[in-house]
Amino acid sequence: MYKSINSISKLLMLLALLGTGSTVLAENSVEFNDYVVHYNAFRSDTLSPEIAKTYNITRRNNRAIVNIAVLKKQEGTTGTAIPADVNGKLSNLTGQLKDVEFRQIKEGDAIYYLAEVQFTEGEYLKFDIDVTPEGATRSTKLKFDKRFSTQ
Repeated sequence: MYKSINSISKLLMLLALLGTGSTVLAENSVEFNDYVVHYNAFRSDTLSPEIAKTYNITRRNNRAIVNIAVLKKQEGTTGTAIPADVNGKLSNLTGQLKDVEFRQIKEGDAIYYLAEVQFTEGEYLKFDIDVTPEGATRSTKLKFDKRFSTQ
């Protein structure tokens, strides 16, 4: 049990590190069945150069990072990180549609999914992401939006 708590602590710490900066969207989560899906989106230039280099992320004021983590609920713990199939699309107010490509990152027992997206000044993006945890018979949809600024 200690190992599970330690790995979840690492995951939450990484989520916090990825989410540092003054204009970052706070982490959100959705629960479904035996799972909790954490997600957030923020400008990539809010990451420290060290974190960006470690995870091969381009730091620019016109790029956003979408971060997804899936935990399986376990009584008495914060949950266990599990693999998932994560894919999605985004659209802007003019209806332009783009696929969002996520890549899996494993760090110890922590598992999360990152995607980089470009935006223009003041662009309002709508995210539509499907998450299917490994072993689950159903997926859940994450729908959220955010206006991004390059300033």
